[in-house]
Amino acid sequence: MKSAQLDRILERALEEQRIVGAVLAIAHHGEIAYERAIGDSDRETSQPMQLRTLFRLASISKPIVSAAALALIEQGRLHLDDSLEHWLPEFPPSITIRQLLTHTAGLGYCFWEEDGGPYHRANVSDGLDQPGLSMEENLRRIASAPLVIPPGSAWRYSVAIDVLGAVLSKICEEPLPELVAALVTAPLGMCDTAFHVVDRARLAKPYMDGRPPKPMADPQLLPYPTGAGIVFSPSRAFNEASYPSGGVGMVGTAPDVLRFLEAIRQGPSASEMMSNQIGDFTTTLPGWGFGYGGAVLLDPSATGTPQNPGTWSWGGVYGHRWFVDPASEITSVLLTNTAFEGMNGQLPTDIRDALY
Repeated sequence: MKSAQLDRILERALEEQRIVGAVLAIAHHGEIAYERAIGDSDRETSQPMQLRTLFRLASISKPIVSAAALALIEQGRLHLDDSLEHWLPEFPPSITIRQLLTHTAGLGYCFWEEDGGPYHRANVSDGLDQPGLSMEENLRRIASAPLVIPPGSAWRYSVAIDVLGAVLSKICEEPLPELVAALVTAPLGMCDTAFHVVDRARLAKPYMDGRPPKPMADPQLLPYPTGAGIVFSPSRAFNEASYPSGGVGMVGTAPDVLRFLEAIRQGPSASEMMSNQIGDFTTTLPGWGFGYGGAVLLDPSATGTPQNPGTWSWGGVYGHRWFVDPASEITSVLLTNTAFEGMNGQLPTDIRDALY
């Protein structure tokens, strides 16, 4: 593992004021190959980043909640082709659990549509905003909006995993945070990862791109290449009345996320989670399909990546990027407190290229 090169990449990102802080954790052949915390967790109070700094995980929540769903499927308590209507009758009967898991259910995200679109008119939460909003109310809002596409007709990134989380809760007759803990995080020893902040003193302060990066306001609208932009409310993580967003609502650490991804890579559910589950449907990433919880690389030449076919990857809008390459047995987790550089800026690309 090229530790010196990775060190320099992280240091350069800090020197060039592209990030405030980061934690990078990498496993190779099943062993920890690199771990480093750099920069500040909170720049204004000179709080240094630590390996066990907590981050708002955003979409890293998706593979964790998807793994909980697959555990219930393995137990026979849920089936991929079950109709969503069975648990949530306010939704169309044509939506299935499989479609929720693969983002082919016809649902959407506010940040994907222009201001004034159906989700904006219904005031749907993407799970990052509106602290204190209940699950019941957001489900009502989602169901009141028209479907973006017919279910099963195309891939469309969406609030589907939030809806899936509500289904899991109904099946188990317990809150989503408790069942995810019982099925996933506790068995894997992910003691820092939950739908609440286990230690406020360790939670990273969020920043947004700038030279230097600027602290996020609350709420904070950040422009995004598609749609009206993404609304962040960092205080949501502290509001116990906020619904547990299966898509973006968890808080955790880089070592915990690495442990989870390595467990998936080596576990019985790898063939499902890390395989393309959407057929010929296209995603927003050329050359990538989609499995459960993340994209799956089908054609490296189409996207210019050195990663191997079968690589499973996704990010998090608070500033994160992870990937699992089963052929090379490389698992990489980058968590930063700077959106969007840590997710789709130069830093994750430089780290990826250095590893190959």
